[in-house]
Amino acid sequence: MRKLITAFPLMLFFVLLLTACNSADTETPQQIPQTGPILMGEKPVQQLFDSPEYGIHTFMWWKPDLIDEDMELVNELGFKWVKQKFAWREIEGIEKGKFDWYRPDRIVAAAEDAGLNLLIRLDRQPFWSEPQNNLWFDNQPPGDFQDFGDFCGAVAQRYQGRIRAYEVWNEPNLGREWGERPPDPAEYTRLLQVCYEAIKEADPEAIIISAGLAPTGTTSELVIPDTEYLQGMYDAGAADYFDVLGVNAPGYKAPPELPPEEAENEAFGGGRWFAFRHVEDMREIMVANDDGHKQIVILEMGWTLDEVNPDYAWFAVDEAAQADYLVRAYQYATENWQPWIGLMTTIYIADDSWTPEEHEQYWWAIVLPDGTPREAFYALRDMPK
Repeated sequence: MRKLITAFPLMLFFVLLLTACNSADTETPQQIPQTGPILMGEKPVQQLFDSPEYGIHTFMWWKPDLIDEDMELVNELGFKWVKQKFAWREIEGIEKGKFDWYRPDRIVAAAEDAGLNLLIRLDRQPFWSEPQNNLWFDNQPPGDFQDFGDFCGAVAQRYQGRIRAYEVWNEPNLGREWGERPPDPAEYTRLLQVCYEAIKEADPEAIIISAGLAPTGTTSELVIPDTEYLQGMYDAGAADYFDVLGVNAPGYKAPPELPPEEAENEAFGGGRWFAFRHVEDMREIMVANDDGHKQIVILEMGWTLDEVNPDYAWFAVDEAAQADYLVRAYQYATENWQPWIGLMTTIYIADDSWTPEEHEQYWWAIVLPDGTPREAFYALRDMPK
């Protein structure tokens, strides 16, 4: 059984009570945020999400016996959104038009029972859809993009009004998420278009979010910097095919308030993309492309505790810092990024199969695989929302 924590800390109660009393006695002028660009654009922001909203990435697909417990953990956090992958190959994996709805039905029903909103990520092609001249890779676009569009439409039709938002693919600016081929923002835009049109036809009220791009400044045959890739999407007409821009925002070693230019210091990694506030760089591109009336959704955010994997251990923090930085990230966004920031999604409620040695995700999670909360869980639960 997962461990559920329901007791509200007594000390926090008295702190909040004292704060309320002091506020009543002293008139405080309204505080105007002094850090971070406004980045509002020419048109009013269309607020499809409150600014911000709170979400957590879960892994419930292969553990139907733990779905309800994961939903309870999300409710314990006081969050209202659950992000979950719906792998194409696990739903329409045998042949085109043959669907297995058992697991997605279970997850959608459990979210409804728990009073939570769903954000679903759609990617991971089935074997039958692959290009004939390509080998199998974990994530790659299909030979015929319309096959993916048909799948998107089938999901939206089945869950009309029950799934509120969809992320279309993940990190297509990396070759490993694009069939080990050179990333191509125009190609991704075509894939985004067929999925957008199919979902909107089946469920016009669903929110379509572009793929979270991997924050990077690396340029190679298999990697395009997220800022360059986003501009390529705009150049290809992508603005017509998403309601909200998706970004990924790991904090690496930097505290959440650190300006991106200070992350260019080698102590923090040596590039703007190593700062949580690199989100502001992406926002600048939106505004420059007359798309500032849309919100941004953070699809993945967090700080790792990794002590094992060399690729991650160099920017690991301890549990106290992970907890503190996550709370401060939400606070910074609330104070500086309204109204254009929407949903902010923390990673992760852990999969029960993860191990410290084999799964780097284990170290990002705010809950251990057996359901035991880390410090960050309590901090996020108890922060003002």
